[in-house]
Amino acid sequence: MSTRVLIGFADAFAAIESAWSLADAGHEVFAFARRGTSPPLAASRRVRVVPVTAPEEDAAACVADVVNLARRLGTAVVLPLDDLAVWVADRTDLRVAGPTGKEAAFALDKRLQVEAAAEVGFAVPAHSETGPWIVKAALAAVEKDNKLIRPGGRVANTEADIARATEALAGPVLVQQHLTGTGEGVFGFATPDGVRAWSAHRRVRMADPRGSASSACRSVPVDEDVRRRAERLLANVGWRGMFMLELLRDGAGTPWFMEINGRPWGSMALATRRGFAYPDWAVEQALDPAFVPEAPDPEPPHILCRHLGRELIHLAAVLRGPIADYPGPWPGRAATLAALRPSRADRWYNLRPGEHRVFWRDTRSTLAAQAARMTATTRMKRMKRSAS
Repeated sequence: MSTRVLIGFADAFAAIESAWSLADAGHEVFAFARRGTSPPLAASRRVRVVPVTAPEEDAAACVADVVNLARRLGTAVVLPLDDLAVWVADRTDLRVAGPTGKEAAFALDKRLQVEAAAEVGFAVPAHSETGPWIVKAALAAVEKDNKLIRPGGRVANTEADIARATEALAGPVLVQQHLTGTGEGVFGFATPDGVRAWSAHRRVRMADPRGSASSACRSVPVDEDVRRRAERLLANVGWRGMFMLELLRDGAGTPWFMEINGRPWGSMALATRRGFAYPDWAVEQALDPAFVPEAPDPEPPHILCRHLGRELIHLAAVLRGPIADYPGPWPGRAATLAALRPSRADRWYNLRPGEHRVFWRDTRSTLAAQAARMTATTRMKRMKRSAS
């Protein structure tokens, strides 16, 4: 079914691939972006990007802008692409292709997720007696003085580090044992009759070897034990629509539960290239609650998908070397250079015929954002040294 769809935020990592998935299905796609910005998706010939008030500046105005925009454009469905957009969409009266109400609260609160995961037998990182630990915000979106914040997380090596990280992060926190391993993602589409269209990936590399979003992922078969536990978890919370279960598999083979995302995820390129059109399916379900997706049959061959900007950031981080207090292993330089050599079999995030401007603009934007973060970090360190 073809319809007008409003997606956002347009700078979300999954925005480009999700927009193309919807356009491939025949939908007319509009994407809302923070006023004054021009994300890479704006270079696409298949999507119109429109401005709204940034939720970090005025959360209520952002909600109102999204509602007014949807009505003015005549869009039938809003698809939130990141956690801040989930928060915004949940506060509208629009038809949302994503979590709302109790589902939105679950999608944005890691405390609820950890509790639900433990109930079905997933291994969940706890606050161990000795460090290092990860101190991360329990809420994926926090409203403070009508401004929306997306807090992150920090590594803590001492109890004093935990206290400082807790004070710095907005809202409640989770303090968990610092684990090392390989990141995995399990995806699917929950319907009243159970989960359909299962797929999975394994991280090959992260942009930051210390822990970050992936720069390269490979599709893999779905682990059957993880599948059973995930289906029970989703049934217990009454989940509907697409989901992403994030895991960390340690050296002993144990898959540790990290979190659940209830909106498009970073490796959407991997799924859509294999025929798993999760964004389009979410829109179809919003229009018809009885909708059940048809997964590719037989399952397509597994592929590797890489993000050029993040691969370059990974290379720079490896060549620079680990920071002094990093507790985990560090990739070797020679092995990294060999692994990053392009192959004809590789697929690339945000690249397709006729849309090369999007690919190169995304690469430049990724590198520019990383440079800005590094400059800000350096400036902060200098200020601390001056103050001391």
